Order: sequence, then structure tokens, then C-alpha cells
Amino acid sequence: MELSLDLNQRYTYADYLTWLDDKRRELLDGFIRLMSPAPRVQHQDISANLGRELHHIVKRNKGKCKLFYAPFDVRLPKNGEREDDKITTVVQPDICIVCDLSKLLDERGCLGAPDFIAEIQSPATAKYDLNEKFSLYEAAGVREYWVVFPLEVAVQVFLLQPDGKYDKGTLYETGKVPVAIFNGAEVDLKEIV
Repeated sequence: MELSLDLNQRYTYADYLTWLDDKRRELLDGFIRLMSPAPRVQHQDISANLGRELHHIVKRNKGKCKLFYAPFDVRLPKNGEREDDKITTVVQPDICIVCDLSKLLDERGCLGAPDFIAEIQSPATAKYDLNEKFSLYEAAGVREYWVVFPLEVAVQVFLLQPDGKYDKGTLYETGKVPVAIFNGAEVDLKEIV
């Protein structure tokens, strides 16, 4: 049975939980954003490679953080709302790390901003990742946001500043990329892209 949803209507996380079909979606301020059914092979390779490198860093941090891969729901409530029928933003980052374990981690995902998010860009998601998700993650308080560019073999890293805004970003096209949430940790770009 095909689920019929109005893309011009606003929904909540409570609505989202009732959509039992095989389509992947995110909610941005209550509006549905359809996602690709399955990422391409290059995307999966990068996700696996970056995830492996970050896993080693998390492990060295002795379990103080947790790493998650898409599909993994991250609920970003406004004004401290915690009820499903009040939450209107749900995203599925390619990779995220939660170090503030006071955030609610439950069987449905994360309630609150992860400390680190990486999005692997595709032609279909370029504007979305660099505009809408950038603004969303900044407003939610994601401390470190990576946008991985597979075709350019590059990573752009944005760090949240004390004023609650991201810096202008640093583009890495070679060498090692610092993982700022882990003081002194870095990932070799050639190992991930």
C-alpha cells in the first residue's frame, strides 16, 4: 500500500513514526525531505572508510563517545521540547558521534545535537548539505560538521564558535584532517576518500 503524504504539510516526529514504508525521509521544521533509497557504492566506501577511522579514535577515547551510521534518526528539538508530537526536525546524518551521553540515546536514535556530523555529498545533496543542513546543524549546536566531497577528494570542516556560529570552514584536499572534538586526533584524507 502506497503511503500518501502531502509535501506541503507540516508533520511531527509522532507522524514520522507512523510511516511504515521503505522510503527514507527527513523532517526539516516539519516539512518532508525525501532521501535517496540507497547511496551509491562510492558513498558507501567513503562512509565505511571514514567510519573505520573514526571508530579507532572513539575506541582510543575509551568509550566516552558513541559513533552511529545512517540510517540513524537524530531528533533536533527546538526550545527543549522532548515530546514526539512537538519535535519537527529529524535528520539521518551519514555519520555522527555523540560524546555528551546525557543526550537521550534510545532505541530510536538521538534526541539532541550530536557533537560531530559528517555528510557525504552527492550531486543531489550538494545544496542541501551546504545550506539547509549547515544552518540546521549550526542552530542545533553540532560542534563539528564535515562535508565530504567524493569527486573533489576533499573534506570541508566547520567548527562551532563560542558565538554559536560556524567558522568559515577549512578545506582539506591532502594530508591529515584534524578531528577537533578529539584533541590531537586526525584522519588521513587518503584513507577515507
